[in-house]
Amino acid sequence: MIVNKNFTLLAVILVFSFGCTMAPKYVRPQAPVPAAWPGNQAASATNGAVTNAAADIHWRDFYIDGKLQKIIELAFANNRDLRVAALTVEKTRAIYRIQRADLLPTVNVTGYETKQQIYAKAANFDDKVKIHYYTVNVGFCSYELDFFGRVRSLKARALEQYLATEQARRSVQISLMAEIAGAYLNLAADRERLRLALDTLDSQEATCELTQRRFEIGDSSALDLHQAQTRVDSARVDIEKYTGLAAVDENALNLLAGTQVPEELLPHELGTIVMLKDISAGIPSAVLQRRPDIMQAENQLKAANANIGAARAAFFPSIILTGSYGTMDDQLSGLFKGGSWVWAVTPQITLPIFDTGRNLANLGMAKADRDIYVAQYEKAIQAAFREVADALAQRGTLLNQMEAQESLVNSTAASYRLSDSRYRNGLDRYLAVLDSQRSLYDAQQGLIAIRLARLANLVTLYKVLGGG
Repeated sequence: MIVNKNFTLLAVILVFSFGCTMAPKYVRPQAPVPAAWPGNQAASATNGAVTNAAADIHWRDFYIDGKLQKIIELAFANNRDLRVAALTVEKTRAIYRIQRADLLPTVNVTGYETKQQIYAKAANFDDKVKIHYYTVNVGFCSYELDFFGRVRSLKARALEQYLATEQARRSVQISLMAEIAGAYLNLAADRERLRLALDTLDSQEATCELTQRRFEIGDSSALDLHQAQTRVDSARVDIEKYTGLAAVDENALNLLAGTQVPEELLPHELGTIVMLKDISAGIPSAVLQRRPDIMQAENQLKAANANIGAARAAFFPSIILTGSYGTMDDQLSGLFKGGSWVWAVTPQITLPIFDTGRNLANLGMAKADRDIYVAQYEKAIQAAFREVADALAQRGTLLNQMEAQESLVNSTAASYRLSDSRYRNGLDRYLAVLDSQRSLYDAQQGLIAIRLARLANLVTLYKVLGGG
């Protein structure tokens, strides 16, 4: 009969453990951004092509370059920021499991022996009394019946905080891939600039030697000779500059990867790097909600919303149960025999009457926290909208810039060849060669910069649209 009563009690406990909460119903705030991207950026960016949304494109399908993929894999295994983010997820998951465990009683088995002597006068006995017995109990202590959902609200808050850290880890991973790609592109660009400077130095030295011979026979002036030497020295300066920049880029890539990147994985020039060209911008309301940082902000808002339920529940009575069921006897061999079974149930109810406004203040603080997270959530959406709009605005012009710059390189190259031929045949002064050569070098450097900007823009667009 006692066993049946205990099963009934446990059933009642389980029913109340899974009751409702007093948290307000969560309603997602309206996104404080326009329903479409500024102008016609989304359409012009893809030139009408049917493309996939960035969030649906796996990072391997975007970062097609095999060397870059291997560096990203190295970073996944070795980058310390990503490792910390993953460990933070594990920590908050454990916190959530601890909070969830409070929904059910913790059952323990205890066994002990008691020996006690009671002073006779204190117990109103004629002589001193000695007590000696053994006890084995199965029970739970200080278990809160969650009538008003306080424990469930705390569990919901812990769950949303755990989910927020998981989204934070995804944000770190996406940002890490973008940073690695950016460092990889910068290294490729600086190495290509270095190669261009080396080629220019070879050309300038050959021209300087020709000018020296012509000066010696009187076909060229001292001004031409000094101008030729100036271009040689300028090329040497650029070589040293881009050698240093390439070394800095390599150091940055090693830090992001978390380990030394093998030389065979490092790029040599931008022209060999290939990425996915077309990414659909989509509709802001659909795209932005898939970004991990936006989802993280919403999880934090949900956690604050659940915390209001815990604060409201503090105004109502709390019921704590302590219960045990076991056996007791003055002999160890007498345990678990008939007549030795004992049980105890100790309910405790606490009703807040006067707390000097503490509960009311806690509720006000919880509501203020919720409003703060609403503002942070809306600000995160606005910041994300601007990032995407900026990337689309740049993308719409970079392709035209690159086409124009390529035409400029071709024109200045033809001009340089013509002026160099006229100079070698004695038909023109070296000043014309110098001007056309400088224009060609600047145009080639500008082309590298625009190619870098275009590839970096693709990386940025993929990142801000939640790709990866």
